[in-house]
Amino acid sequence: MREALGFAAAGILAYAVDLALFTWLRGPAALEPLTAKAISFVAACSVAYVGNAYGTYRHTEHRGRGLRPYAVFFAVNAAGALVQLLCLAVSHYGLGFTSQRADTVSGAGIGMVLATVLRFWGTRTLVFRNEGRVGSWTG
Repeated sequence: MREALGFAAAGILAYAVDLALFTWLRGPAALEPLTAKAISFVAACSVAYVGNAYGTYRHTEHRGRGLRPYAVFFAVNAAGALVQLLCLAVSHYGLGFTSQRADTVSGAGIGMVLATVLRFWGTRTLVFRNEGRVGSWTG
């Protein structure tokens, strides 16, 4: 439970950074949407990594040295973002649910839940490990 709560806290903080930075980059900084989102995504991944590395998983061993753990963490988060986009694309273009509400439910609702499960599993399995973990749902 402590692990899930720590992971959630780091994720909420990262989400706040992503949203605030994206809003500022699109507004006062006047960047294009994809550029602003790319920058805010990298910043949010960095915040989430630091929160997990020095908070949630501070007592575990990082897999690899140097930038490797961050690169794997970034890849796991990018995979999560792709899951959200895939949910949105299937709902909007495949199933024809084109309202703003449907897009929000599929991308930010269902997609976020599936992406969070993937990110949690990937972070604890591929980035940080605890050799003594007992009762892990990942086996």
